[in-house]
Amino acid sequence: MVKHIILWTLNPELSEEEKKAVKAGIKEGLEGLVGQVPGLLDVKVHIDGRLASSNADVMLDSTLESPEALSGYAKHPAHVAVANGKVRPYTVQRSCLDFEI
Repeated sequence: MVKHIILWTLNPELSEEEKKAVKAGIKEGLEGLVGQVPGLLDVKVHIDGRLASSNADVMLDSTLESPEALSGYAKHPAHVAVANGKVRPYTVQRSCLDFEI
């Protein structure tokens, strides 16, 4: 199995209300991919409870069956639609950590 962890920083020009709506959209979009993308076993998007010591706004914690499933996820049309419509337009930084468990 593979863990796919992403941290995003939202565009600082967004208002607090816009950030709240963007976070909710990211969470809904990515968590909704379970059952649509082959090999995607679990997705949790953390948007609340951020402490002042944090330097990211949103965390994706996902589990996939294999490295091949991760590769398929990256190209899957449903994932690409969420990434292009709900994530990329509103983020300025992305960090990724993928590892086998």
